[in-house]
Amino acid sequence: MNRYCFLLQVRPERLAEYKERHAPVWPEMLRALADSGWTNYSLFARPDGLLVGYVEAEDLDAAQAAMARTEVNARWQAGMAEFFVGLDGRAPDEGFLLLEEVFNLESQLEATRR
Repeated sequence: MNRYCFLLQVRPERLAEYKERHAPVWPEMLRALADSGWTNYSLFARPDGLLVGYVEAEDLDAAQAAMARTEVNARWQAGMAEFFVGLDGRAPDEGFLLLEEVFNLESQLEATRR
């Protein structure tokens, strides 16, 4: 399983509403994410709207493509787009700024056991 971390920017003045929309997420959206290969998916928000996402997937591109084929994702992304800045016309799930992993405890511990 691969680990992915990404950044997005939520409009600070809309952050409270953004959080409300995620408590809870539509059940059909949750099922679609799981069925598309998204696991251990979390979002973290800073008060200024910086959003940090973490997800595990065999292949993030494949998981995103699978989600793109669902009707529920099209509805969700259309409703979420208004909360973000800097997407240049892309849907939020297409605008991830992926971060490079520089350290993982479990990976390094495993390496010391070999």
